[in-house]
Amino acid sequence: MHMACYFRRSIASKLSRALGRSEDAFISALCAIPVSKKQQSPDFRLSVNTLLRNGILPTNGDLQAQTEALASQLKQDSVVEEIFAGRGVIHFRVSRNLLVQKVLEQLCQERHKFGVKSELFDGLKKGTTVVEFSSPNIAKKFHAGHLRSTIIGNFIANLKESLGNNVIRVNYLGDWGMQFGLLGAGFQLFGCQEKLKKNPLQHLFDVYVQVNKEAENNEVIGQAAREFFKQLEQQEPQALLLWKQFREITVEEYQQVYKRLGVHFDVYSGESFHQQQAQEVVQQLQRRGLLKTTEKGTGVVDLSSAGDMSSYSTVLRSDGTSLYITRDLAAAIDRKERYNFDEMIYVTDKSQGIHFQQLFQILLAMGHSWAERCQHVPFGLVQGMKTRLGEVVFLEDVLDEARARMLRNMSQSKTTKEMVYPEDTAEKVGISALIVQDFKGPLGSDYKFDWDRILQAQGDTGVFLQYTHARLRSLIHRYGDGEEGAFDPSLLLDQRSISILQHLLRYDEVLYQSVQDLQPKHLVNFLMTLSHLAASAHRELPVKGSHQAVAQARLRLFGGVCTVLANGMKILGIIPVEKM
Repeated sequence: MHMACYFRRSIASKLSRALGRSEDAFISALCAIPVSKKQQSPDFRLSVNTLLRNGILPTNGDLQAQTEALASQLKQDSVVEEIFAGRGVIHFRVSRNLLVQKVLEQLCQERHKFGVKSELFDGLKKGTTVVEFSSPNIAKKFHAGHLRSTIIGNFIANLKESLGNNVIRVNYLGDWGMQFGLLGAGFQLFGCQEKLKKNPLQHLFDVYVQVNKEAENNEVIGQAAREFFKQLEQQEPQALLLWKQFREITVEEYQQVYKRLGVHFDVYSGESFHQQQAQEVVQQLQRRGLLKTTEKGTGVVDLSSAGDMSSYSTVLRSDGTSLYITRDLAAAIDRKERYNFDEMIYVTDKSQGIHFQQLFQILLAMGHSWAERCQHVPFGLVQGMKTRLGEVVFLEDVLDEARARMLRNMSQSKTTKEMVYPEDTAEKVGISALIVQDFKGPLGSDYKFDWDRILQAQGDTGVFLQYTHARLRSLIHRYGDGEEGAFDPSLLLDQRSISILQHLLRYDEVLYQSVQDLQPKHLVNFLMTLSHLAASAHRELPVKGSHQAVAQARLRLFGGVCTVLANGMKILGIIPVEKM
């Protein structure tokens, strides 16, 4: 049983017996209280209002009297030490010795499973989750704009996986559409196989820029592009061979970038996989009477509630070729058949909100009730992302810049440890800084990018997170983690230790909150507070020079903090470093 479970269960059990209700009825009304920097905090809060809302207590009773009656029941629990009853809410502290003992015992037993076995997750269905994220366009260098989708999708996949879901990570590449008609026609005019071998994506980028420029004043090129795309749709071997070459070299290059980010995929899919199925979707829409043809000859689905075409989605061009949404419909249906998922999550920027709204609406109209379990997680834009060379375009440039700046900061710091591969550490810490900066606020918000702020060693940054973890690892490496043999809980009753343990009580609630709204900010804020508490404790609770029993107890505490930091960082997609 998780340590917060231990306290919640004990209290819920006491109230359950007294009031003749199930324990679970009280669990949702109990929550751990955030640690206060200025004063000692209670450990838990019991909301009487929640019990009233959920029908556990009669709504016609006197609120103050009900609160006091519950408080007197709690006083009889040996787990509870102090009670502060207000109107409609009860705050209380649990036994300090029990707090120390239960939290550290649990950390020792569960380690990387700490927090995820909580009873809070009992009601969550643990099934198959498909997460579609990153999804860059092929035949182009990895654009910096795809960073957010990549790291947010990775966080969601990690979070779901840590809670016991079977997660399928899908990279749905933009590998079909009219732009490939333009690129194919452009390569036939300006392409060079030799240059393609030397620097593939740069050469394709140059060809694309050149053909776009030419197409502005030359209708023949536009016609050639349409012709090439039609050949692709009709599976013409020569056109298909060239397109496959573009796709393979792109995926190969992208995998190098993903490796640097510590991201992996189970499936590299793409629009091209579903172009045949897209035609079947059109036929299904037709059979159901959902497909209408406009005066321009395009195929549309009426999405208006009044059936007056005031809102519609175009699913077919006038020449009969499929569109992005048609292929998305086919992909969703195919994934349901292939994986029989319980939920599917799409991670893209917020400008695609209407697209996904229409996608889910059409799927429901087609009779696919599982579309209700599909979700779009939108995110805002990053403003002002620049390198020393100017406005950034490619993600590799951002990663290189983060590594170079971090390496310089580390070489100038007096506390930097000697390490075998400083570039590797600088890379990991630099990427941590990018991730934490991105995850600090609500995902839907735009934010301004600032190199100096994100790479600061102090404050709420990825650098500080990594520094705290590395410092604790260094301590454990030197003296051990205190897990061998018994320890005396009474040696950790100082306020610094208690604040850390109180904070750890909230870990399962933070994970629960994160899985409810899929926002990483809750976990980032929790880990930042834990890092600040650990930094203060590291200064004030020395291991070196302390009595052996005291040192053992403190090492047990610092070892536990280090475990939770590493667990949380891994869920965020951050690789913890051992030295820096």
